[in-house]
Amino acid sequence: MSGGMRIGRRQPPAGPLAATAIAVTLLAACTAPDRPVSPSVARGIDAVFADLDRPGSPGASVAVIRDGDIVYSRGYGEAQIEHGIPVTPHTVFHVASVSKQFAAMAVTLLAADGALSLDDPVRTHLPYVPEFEDTPTVRQMIHHTSGIRDQWQLLAMSGWRLDDVITTEQILGLMARQQELNFVPGAEYLYSNMGYTLLGETVEAVSGMSLAEFTRARIFDPLGMDRTHFHDDHEHMVPNRAYSYAPLQPPTDADADAPAAAEAPRYRKAVLSYANAGATSLFTTAEDLARWLDNFRHATVGGPEVMQTMQYRGVLNNGDTIPYAHGLSMGEYRGLQTIGHGGADAGFRTQVHWFPEVETGVVVLTNVANGNPAGRARDVADVVLAGSFPEEEGEEGGPPSAADDAAPPETPGPAALAEYAGTWYSPELDALYHLGVSEGRLVARHVRHGEIVLEYRAPDEFATDSWWMREIRFERGGDGAVGDMRVGGGRVRNLRFVRLTTPLPG
Repeated sequence: MSGGMRIGRRQPPAGPLAATAIAVTLLAACTAPDRPVSPSVARGIDAVFADLDRPGSPGASVAVIRDGDIVYSRGYGEAQIEHGIPVTPHTVFHVASVSKQFAAMAVTLLAADGALSLDDPVRTHLPYVPEFEDTPTVRQMIHHTSGIRDQWQLLAMSGWRLDDVITTEQILGLMARQQELNFVPGAEYLYSNMGYTLLGETVEAVSGMSLAEFTRARIFDPLGMDRTHFHDDHEHMVPNRAYSYAPLQPPTDADADAPAAAEAPRYRKAVLSYANAGATSLFTTAEDLARWLDNFRHATVGGPEVMQTMQYRGVLNNGDTIPYAHGLSMGEYRGLQTIGHGGADAGFRTQVHWFPEVETGVVVLTNVANGNPAGRARDVADVVLAGSFPEEEGEEGGPPSAADDAAPPETPGPAALAEYAGTWYSPELDALYHLGVSEGRLVARHVRHGEIVLEYRAPDEFATDSWWMREIRFERGGDGAVGDMRVGGGRVRNLRFVRLTTPLPG
């Protein structure tokens, strides 16, 4: 077997599952690269994943493509810890936001067909999108400059857990209730998963095919990406898929004498049940993604013009250019241009990089929340491209800034906090939060999220440690009385809540 495909890493467990593991390993071994890397380079890549290459550990799949040849691909660790099934180059991963470049590619292909214009208002194709004062365009959704709020944060504010089954229909219903944007379209760059779900729906509205069908016909099949699909049905069974994991908290000193403490690292299942596609939900393999990256070289799908359009970075209303293109982050590593994207959902962490100047692609897929694929992809590039970087990597950043040691503001007393008490309702989310004073603190209560403490920051401004509502601001009317509550932080801004004037029944 050539040096690029050393899949067998340990003796498989005895019993029926052993046959499965052996069969999977042999299948992977049959696809050894035509032009493998040298043994020393193979050892260097393997060293990047040594910490995952053991029984009982989640793992990673890596693929490297150079000048059209997959020169290295291998799996490390386990795709399904419960069953001892190893990761191979053919293991299917959920790749989270790496999906976005394919939704963008689908829309870009339709624009090249003349079926739509990237400057069409989104309502031209999706009339259920509210008629905002300024209507976002398809291009602005591609570049995350639309001002459309992020779906995951809105869902969490509404009371959803991100391990719930979340369907496209539920997301679109949430979008249809929105009354405001984060900002005037084109004014800023702010990442929006909702915008990419709408791009997927635009593909269906224009082509008459679902995003899964369109990408299969126009992208995946022509590139030989036989193990790739958009996964918009959480009940769809996928052979040879990886499950998702996250590390448990390390044992404390008090646990040091317990037998379980010696078994670290330990993992828990990180459940993912999405039934929506566009912003996420691409299921694929490292080798299939390497074939896609090579399309930036030969442009078999789309042709040179479309592939060049895919790399056009967004331009704001003030003329500034952002580093984000069509589902792609345009950057640089050690003097070489990079085209790529990362992804993170549940315990899946993924990264792809294309280095156009040296016609090399690196794919790293992991199924554990601390998998650090971005760092590992850079480390793999260091090994594979040694001697190809035009400059040595310099020191990053400057000296750390001085810490802000100002004393925190004094929390108002219970009487002042009581001004904010009551039941607050968001018409856009159809969600309720009950605010009250408990033990001298302002506390928000939600039927699913439980109690959330609001920490005082400034007059009428509070913060929480919940990622979906980090900032809370109260507005006052001309009479000085507390009016609306605005909630945001992150990818949602100024979501309006009104205080109900009559108590709820019961």
